[in-house]
Amino acid sequence: MIFFIKELINLNVLDYLHDSTLKNPTQVAFSDMRMSISYNDLYNISKKIGTYLATHMSINSPVAVLIDRNIQSVISFLGIAVAGGCYIPLDPEMPSQRMHLILQELNPQFIIEISGNGKGLENSLYKDRIISYETIINTTINESIINNRQAQHIDTDPLYILFTSGSTGIPKGVTISHRGVIDLVEQFADTFPFNCNDIIGNQAPFDFDVSVKDIYMTLKMGCSCEILPKNLFSTPFKLIQYLNDRRITVGIWAVSVLTIIAGFKTFSTILPLYLKLVMFSGEVLPVKVLNYWKSYLPQIQYVNLYGPTEITCNCTYYIVDRPFNETDVLPIGKSFKNTRVLLLDEHQREILEKDCEGEICVAGTSLSLGYYHNSEKTTQVFIQNPLNSNYSEKIYCTGDLGKYNKYGELIFLSRKDFQIKHMGHRIELGEIETAVNSLPFICNACCVFDQTHDKIVLFYQSQIECNKEIIISLKDLLLKYMWPNRCVFLTDLPLNKNGKVDRKYLKHKYCEGKE
Repeated sequence: MIFFIKELINLNVLDYLHDSTLKNPTQVAFSDMRMSISYNDLYNISKKIGTYLATHMSINSPVAVLIDRNIQSVISFLGIAVAGGCYIPLDPEMPSQRMHLILQELNPQFIIEISGNGKGLENSLYKDRIISYETIINTTINESIINNRQAQHIDTDPLYILFTSGSTGIPKGVTISHRGVIDLVEQFADTFPFNCNDIIGNQAPFDFDVSVKDIYMTLKMGCSCEILPKNLFSTPFKLIQYLNDRRITVGIWAVSVLTIIAGFKTFSTILPLYLKLVMFSGEVLPVKVLNYWKSYLPQIQYVNLYGPTEITCNCTYYIVDRPFNETDVLPIGKSFKNTRVLLLDEHQREILEKDCEGEICVAGTSLSLGYYHNSEKTTQVFIQNPLNSNYSEKIYCTGDLGKYNKYGELIFLSRKDFQIKHMGHRIELGEIETAVNSLPFICNACCVFDQTHDKIVLFYQSQIECNKEIIISLKDLLLKYMWPNRCVFLTDLPLNKNGKVDRKYLKHKYCEGKE
């Protein structure tokens, strides 16, 4: 009997760049409205940056990049990887206090600025660490230095750090390894219909983990990635027109993108002609929106992705393969290969029964290396698997609540902190949102809990104010104690930079009276 063993050759994400460059050096790797770059040029400029950095810093050092959503940012990330460092994308427009806190945690050896976007740090403690992208790309490539640095590399070395909000006000730096990204990319390539002819339409900011899939799936497949202009996402007609002009085949997008397109009834005027795969994540997609897309574009494969930043983007997926009613909740499906997803009750016992609520926990090599320079926070959520007392096995406790449906598929219910106690009842705010979003006259909705006044506050987007109609309709959908105590009509729900509804802003402005 002959056994075929798949050789694990990828120890570094740069293997993807190297292989794709060898196969098709002139192929466009990344493009935006202003320019495009071939694989060959991408590789060479990355090596110039890598040579400069490797000459001046130690392996696995953090390097911050003051990003824009442009090709130069991607080149900087890869150049840092060439030098054996880990990159940290930072939005130069973020509040100065948050920037200071992040830099304080990182203590980076270098901060790469692109086109002078480091002006906000001119008077900071870190001003002497700023280097210009335009300067370092003129470095002469030194293959010996690069090869020496890469020879020291192992796949558990950090690739990037993304900062998320912390409960104490101090941002947490989620540290992701090369192995985590390689595992993700390999599973995506094996599970979904990507090929070298695809053009991926990037929507996600580069300091948001969804963009990781755009960048590294492009390098893995040797295909192209178009960095879509941000302003198009508020004008759906122009967005679809742009998708057609650039022949975009794959969208890995925030739920808000699909919701906005459906809300404007865009497809009655124009259809995306080349899309074959649409993946969405970040929030619960209302079935009403999915059904709108499917009614016009039934040939597309739709995939619901789930996963927090701490497990390298995604740990479960659901390929939409059956019809859903508008009051249903889309499953998040099943785990990717080489990833184990557990549902644990409050006593850390595994839940296998259907319709029993528990916390979603994840094990596998996709887990983050932890929070950078924060062992206390790391040990709180990256814990020993309580089901295994025989050897060390870390699991990540997501803080998300879920259950198995009648098909054995995992359903996301809400965040733990979205679960409230109201009128003596435990309520999932997500359940209220699902019910409201199923109403035909609602474009989008979200709920927050006003603890001071013990009120459920519903924010909704619609063509007209319809508070009374909402409550009347909810009588058939929700128990009375789940009805919103206050409804707030908005022409648009505010979104944060990651494309999610900005709940924090809504709560501050409308419940706490703060701007």
